[in-house]
Amino acid sequence: MFDALCVLCSSNAQIVLRNDTKGRFALAAMQGEVGARIYADEGIDPTNPETLVVVTPEAVLRNSDAVIHIYRHLAWPWRILGVFALVPRVQRDPLYRMIARNRYQLFGKREVCWVPDNADRQRLL
Repeated sequence: MFDALCVLCSSNAQIVLRNDTKGRFALAAMQGEVGARIYADEGIDPTNPETLVVVTPEAVLRNSDAVIHIYRHLAWPWRILGVFALVPRVQRDPLYRMIARNRYQLFGKREVCWVPDNADRQRLL
């Protein structure tokens, strides 16, 4: 799930689409029906989330764990960012949450939701 109005979040979604060479990830915008439902099911307000969510068969990942999981599964050089898993969650999650809470002020907000091009649209839930 990602915030399709957030410039940082939608840029991250584009990185995932370009560098997920094995096609592991499907994306859902929190503003869409699927994304909003998953956020609500996880007890997260889909109109004001402060976390990225990754749903795997084993778990629902949030905060920095979600970001690290994504980047670990992308092509090089992005995969190297998985090294941040070595930093304890109690140190990385507060930084993640601070950026998430202030994402629009730090990176900007789109007027309309970002939508992938036709080639990648099948990967959008």
